[in-house]
Amino acid sequence: MSTPIRPDVRNVAIIAHVDHGKTTLVDAMLRQTGVFRQNEIVAERIMDSNDLERERGITILAKHASVRCGDVLINIIDTPGHADFGGEVERTLKMADGAILLVDAAEGPLPQTRFVLKKALELGLVVIVIINKIDRKDARPDDVLNEVFDLFCELEASDAQTNFPTLYAIGKLGIAKHELEDEGTDLKPLFDTLIGKVPGPSGDPKLPLQLLVHNIEHDEYVGRLAIGRLWQGAVEVNDDIVLLQETGQTRCRLSSVFTFEGTKRVKATKVSAGDIVAIAGMEEVQIGDTVADPEHPNPLPRIQVEEPTIKMSFLVNSSPFAGRAGKWVTSRHVRERLIKESKRNLALRFEDTPEPDTFLVYGRGELMLAILAETMRREGYEFALGMPEVVVRDVDGQKMEPVERVVVDVPEQFVGAVTTRLGERKGQMVKMSNLGFGRARMEYIVPSRGLIGFRSSFLTETRGMGLLNTLFEGWEPYRGPMLRRANGAIVSDRAGGSTPYALFHLQPRGVLFMDPGTEVYEGMIVGEHNRANDLDVNVTREKKLTNIRAAGRDENVILSPPHLLSIDTAMEFIDKDELVEVTPDAVRVRKRVLDTNRRPRRDEERSV
Repeated sequence: MSTPIRPDVRNVAIIAHVDHGKTTLVDAMLRQTGVFRQNEIVAERIMDSNDLERERGITILAKHASVRCGDVLINIIDTPGHADFGGEVERTLKMADGAILLVDAAEGPLPQTRFVLKKALELGLVVIVIINKIDRKDARPDDVLNEVFDLFCELEASDAQTNFPTLYAIGKLGIAKHELEDEGTDLKPLFDTLIGKVPGPSGDPKLPLQLLVHNIEHDEYVGRLAIGRLWQGAVEVNDDIVLLQETGQTRCRLSSVFTFEGTKRVKATKVSAGDIVAIAGMEEVQIGDTVADPEHPNPLPRIQVEEPTIKMSFLVNSSPFAGRAGKWVTSRHVRERLIKESKRNLALRFEDTPEPDTFLVYGRGELMLAILAETMRREGYEFALGMPEVVVRDVDGQKMEPVERVVVDVPEQFVGAVTTRLGERKGQMVKMSNLGFGRARMEYIVPSRGLIGFRSSFLTETRGMGLLNTLFEGWEPYRGPMLRRANGAIVSDRAGGSTPYALFHLQPRGVLFMDPGTEVYEGMIVGEHNRANDLDVNVTREKKLTNIRAAGRDENVILSPPHLLSIDTAMEFIDKDELVEVTPDAVRVRKRVLDTNRRPRRDEERSV
């Protein structure tokens, strides 16, 4: 007997490289299916509800929504496009039966395109390819479609998978069409293709309950919510269930059951196999747990994601300004928050250290750890960060390190400079092509440690016109030491308030990180020196006053705008003997040893 298939439901994930238009397309799908009233004012990128997502213009957390097209309910999973949040993609893709792969009509397939497509193909999902942004002046849809087909072949897709349906779209206008020549007025071709090509979810509602938890949310009224897909069986409010965890079993009673309508959770009486739902009544539930029938406690395989490649120390803040602004400042507060995050984010690992005030956090990339730090800062936490380091392995006595596939798009005049910089970081070129319009694309394999701090210098070298994309490639033999940071730091040698006079005279010595009037302490880094050594300075110095006036005696103090640090740029800047001080009201960089007389001299050839 064949497994029943629900014709009234489609579960589909939206996958793409960052900034290729996933969230904008979902916005259009929601609008055209009547989720919002005609006169309702709705913000752009409605699915990016997190403040950091809106500020950075990227999706960080996977989101769930649904639209109704005729008699069919289409559950939509909006996934992150940035490589650092690949863990979100891996665990949420398993809820889908099909995937919409968006590819920019000008940029073509990029590293994260390869990653998400590989995962979709491995899961056997039906993939619908959409060549998006065909209205760009530099759009090349035919070439991009050929590149997508080549990517399918490189990833060893089956004959059926390479015979993928293709659409052309302008996501921001809500237009999709089968052929470039078609006029196109709405997304009806997309909805028709989804319903026609993506199969309905399989699963027998009469079999014992099995639900795999893919996500965790919190509701102020019902508490902890477990989000996942029902693979078989049915469940309703007040049903007794058993929660199957790595540590054992727990019997619970469901207090609430929700489905998704538009972007909102809606209470439901009963749900069955194939539905994507949110259920409450299990306060200890974690991602990867199975919700099952108490009489048939059969667990589903736990969700597995790729191992982290970057680690970073989180420390209790010990600077002279510690405790001034933070609400949560002790080691217990910081530790509990990091453990909580590691349970929600499967791509992140937490580890205690022999030092009670220091904790190690492992993640996929610098951005993931920077987002965590920024989130904690906004929640009122105060802490310090050590230099990001790569995770190394010992395989059969050989030292192995993670490497990244790096794709750069740059104006042709910067090809030489970028090639030199990536060569210094042990990068190996594997491909180079001319995109036209005076731009070139280069593909490298680079050790992950060589990319720490590289993004800022890359933007400087290309005058902000270069595009840099990375994707974890695998593990290779260690490629030898490389220079961590060429320049030293400008360090305050005393406490006080910085003065315009002092900063003016420091400008020729390097790049400053602060405005006049900023309060400093001994050992605080106030700028980047333009030489390899550290420079201890007095930034509180004031001009000596006399009662003698002379022509040209008074100087006109004109200061260049400082380079104010964010958590991201501070993490890129610091060396092994430095820390980032993070508080709710400030981001500072400092030396680990604050006392000028006790601090060791910087090794000019310091490497990683």
